[in-house]
Amino acid sequence: MQLTDYHISRERSAALFEEAKQYFPGGVNSPVRAFKSVIGPPIYVEKGDGCRITDADGNTFIDFCCSWGPLILGHNNAKIREAVIEAVQHGISFGTPTRRGNEIGKLLLENNRFIEKIRFVSSGTEAVMSAIRLARGVTGKSKVVKFEGCYHGHLDSLLVKAGSGLVTFGVSTSAGIPEAFAKETIVLPLNDREALDHTLSKQANDIACIIIEPIPANNGLLLQDPSYLEYLRDKCNEYGVLLIFDEVISGFRVGFEGAAGYYDIQPDIITYGKIIGGGMPVGAYGASKDIMNHIAPEGLYIKPVRFPRIQ
Repeated sequence: MQLTDYHISRERSAALFEEAKQYFPGGVNSPVRAFKSVIGPPIYVEKGDGCRITDADGNTFIDFCCSWGPLILGHNNAKIREAVIEAVQHGISFGTPTRRGNEIGKLLLENNRFIEKIRFVSSGTEAVMSAIRLARGVTGKSKVVKFEGCYHGHLDSLLVKAGSGLVTFGVSTSAGIPEAFAKETIVLPLNDREALDHTLSKQANDIACIIIEPIPANNGLLLQDPSYLEYLRDKCNEYGVLLIFDEVISGFRVGFEGAAGYYDIQPDIITYGKIIGGGMPVGAYGASKDIMNHIAPEGLYIKPVRFPRIQ
């Protein structure tokens, strides 16, 4: 088979990238947009339609990324576009409750048996940040267990990596995060039951929650062994630790109820990302009424529920 060397013009994208370096650190607003693992400058997209995007140089590509996941209906979907236009015609931001907020909240809850109340935020990162804070408030404990290869946004306590040994405290992977913050996070190998057993037996009295992507997608799509997720649920019940499913990626993609519904496993808290808004900046987290009632203004005066100490 003869291979043809196709030359793709990227001059305009390159010029825009050089200009952007004057305005933004590294010329971008997120490291993943810098194309460091790809030869040449980032592609500056002018428009998208369906499964295709067109860049500033007029090149058209099939988009397998779809804005890092949320555009499962493709770019410029007519129904979503018209709904956005209709909503914007009534205003962009009010700072007050709206009827449409009730409508989408009802829609989500009536079609998801794993959550009873929900709170909207502005991003998947903010949803995870709020879920971690909620777990700490409910349990009165501070430490968080996460797993290697699972990404949960750019919040301080989860921007950590594992060191050596069976169980290690996290080490920050970003300057500006105090060591004390990183040490509140315990990083374990994924699917290592021995490591988790050891950690819980020694530190369960200090661990507020375990957070996991039920379908890890940060290092490629890793279909999780359902028995391991069931094992996490059982261990959290045994040791009085809350289980958080980070469904910012898997939510609404493997089904309306996400991975929780697909595997039929009840987490304590679930987080979602901008797929809720068709790619618009929105996120949410949900849980049972008992847990969500700890959130202000209802939970302003609710004391933490300390689980019994494990003897």
